[in-house]
Amino acid sequence: MNELKQASNLSVEVKPLFGLSLTELTAAMERLGQKPYRASQLQHALYRQRITSLDQATTLSHPLRDKLAAEGYVVGLPEIVQTARSIDGTERYLIRMADGETVETVWMPDGDGGERGDGSQAAEDEEAEDSETRTSSAPGFPYRRSTICVSSQVGCAVNCQFCLTAKLGIRRNLTAGEIAGQVAAVLNRHQVELGSTRGNYTPARINLVFMGMGEPFLNYANFMDAVRILTQMPIPESRMTVSTSGILPGIEQFATETVRPKLAVSLNASNDSVRESIMPITRKWNIATLLEALATIPLRTREWITFEYVLLGGINDSLEHAEELIDLVRGIRCKINLIVWNSGPNMPFHEPLQSGVSAFQKRIMAAGIPAYIRRPRGRDIFAACGQLKRTVESAPAPLIAIAPADTLAG
Repeated sequence: MNELKQASNLSVEVKPLFGLSLTELTAAMERLGQKPYRASQLQHALYRQRITSLDQATTLSHPLRDKLAAEGYVVGLPEIVQTARSIDGTERYLIRMADGETVETVWMPDGDGGERGDGSQAAEDEEAEDSETRTSSAPGFPYRRSTICVSSQVGCAVNCQFCLTAKLGIRRNLTAGEIAGQVAAVLNRHQVELGSTRGNYTPARINLVFMGMGEPFLNYANFMDAVRILTQMPIPESRMTVSTSGILPGIEQFATETVRPKLAVSLNASNDSVRESIMPITRKWNIATLLEALATIPLRTREWITFEYVLLGGINDSLEHAEELIDLVRGIRCKINLIVWNSGPNMPFHEPLQSGVSAFQKRIMAAGIPAYIRRPRGRDIFAACGQLKRTVESAPAPLIAIAPADTLAG
């Protein structure tokens, strides 16, 4: 955040560059009397090189960098200020924005199955990953692929009863730069290179899941702008999955997008009565309305709608619920992602028995519907699904100081 302090000392308005589109960068450069190609150079520095200060934008002349700084322009990446590390290698970060607000972001080495939105790994993707790993892995980077769980809002307004984030309420939406900036900050921390090897950076396959704090479709425009930024880094949308609780206007708009991540819908119940008791948003858009909206999405080749289903002991985990779920989704090109509830303090729920989880899965699969059980990651540091609650306010696991990236291998 040194560049923010420097801009503040100049008594000028601080203007973050990270998050701006090429059109916006071009307009900024034109205001400074620069040619349009300078905007392309700056865009490359921001999103491909992931610079953290203007001093690192070496394709721009020193006078131009000084002029940008004098005008109050800064890179403006959010800052990792605390981290907790799980016994399974998962890391949970408290990330601070320029105004001091914080969110949590999670790094999962080797993923958790959620990167595909369904817990599965298709054979052709396995083969592609193996090929990519053989040609691009570098010594010192221990993971074939990793997943970053990204937040879209400070807090959340949806109020799902089983989710710790709901206890925060909603503070504000994140900007496109703050959403994509979480990814850049985590990649820089782990010295991940997306593409050709550069310096000490190592290439890797990265998947993104927008399943952190907040409801992405209640911050739709900023979320989609962030997706477009992330594709420039470059992370293809085919490696992104967005989870929604069922925001109807967002789903309808999502169906019209030409560049979009895969979609996962947090269903969590087999009927409106149960769903309303754990997800109050059902009062506004019931399951039938939700399914009608999903039917408008033009699925691409080998694309499926994923229904996420958090199993809550004694509430939605019986075989009768499984039968109802089968009837609901029959005829939809879909997969079921089963998530055993991840506990939290003062939450009135409990995990289902493992035997019941297996029986639930087998019943769905017997009906010809793919069903997967997501592998929990980072439970011991409250980094698993539904456990994010801003470390600065709730610290269920010991916090450790940020370690240099070169100490993280292994």
